[in-house]
Amino acid sequence: MDIATILGIISGLGLIVAAILGNGKLSTFIDIPSLMIVIGGTFAAIFVNFALNEVLGVMGVVRKAFTQSANSPTDIIELFVDLSKRARREGILAIDKALGTIDDEFMKNGLEMAVDGTEPETIREVMESELSFIGDRHAKGQQIFMALGTYCPAFGMVGTLIGLINMLQSLDDPSQIGGGMATALITTFYGALFANLLFLPIAGKLKGRSDEELLMKELIVEGVLAIQLGEHPRNLGRKLLNFLPPKARSGFDTE
Repeated sequence: MDIATILGIISGLGLIVAAILGNGKLSTFIDIPSLMIVIGGTFAAIFVNFALNEVLGVMGVVRKAFTQSANSPTDIIELFVDLSKRARREGILAIDKALGTIDDEFMKNGLEMAVDGTEPETIREVMESELSFIGDRHAKGQQIFMALGTYCPAFGMVGTLIGLINMLQSLDDPSQIGGGMATALITTFYGALFANLLFLPIAGKLKGRSDEELLMKELIVEGVLAIQLGEHPRNLGRKLLNFLPPKARSGFDTE
């Protein structure tokens, strides 16, 4: 679980609620018609802009904003170093026995090709092709949340216009002016709140998660190819450490 994402959302909402309660009532900022305009209009526009399966599939991507990878890059490097030692000691076919203990399907598929004697060029082509499709899927999720963050304030303005029109039509009845003005202002508030506290930050978090995952998989590609080529475990470890920032390399034993 990614505490930072949850903490950010909760603290942001908490500060806004505290500011509201400091000078007014929370019930003043709860308006169902305004929510219908902003949320309903935003998601209606999303369904117009994207295919239904893309919108439904984004729920699988959004989990990445609230979770962290179970395997760290150093864990992956240590595993490759161990596999390389086994391959040099017992032959590359010995790696086949360890495949059942590997959770990462991308890594497992690459090692299976290496064990089967697939040419390094073919292994790289197949794995990098999968990397490309993974990046495309991640980008689609980011695009949907960026679109949500774009449409939300726009429909907030639509609600503002609706509220102002209703208010102007009721100028002869002062009792109706307050309701129209409330709808006009609260929809703008909802649009800005959802866009800047939820949708746009989640899009940014998904971008960061995607970059991390793709870097990890690029590391895996190089590790698989190094094992296929029979590189020395020490050299393999040093090569893969180049994918990590300098601070993460300190104390790592490639022996």
